[in-house]
Amino acid sequence: MGRKKKLMEHSGIPQHEIEHIARCILPDILAYYESEEGQREFREWLAQREAEQTEGKAGKSK
Repeated sequence: MGRKKKLMEHSGIPQHEIEHIARCILPDILAYYESEEGQREFREWLAQREAEQTEGKAGKSK
């Protein structure tokens, strides 16, 4: 089986540039998710995801 190509390979942006940008923004992303606001939004997202999965399972059983 062949390997799947990375989505970024189709962007035209060189891989080293993508990695450079990721290294620049990663500390800010981590700080946000460690903050109270980030934790609250993550819990809200988890609850919404769980509710959607529950609705999906209920819809399949009908």
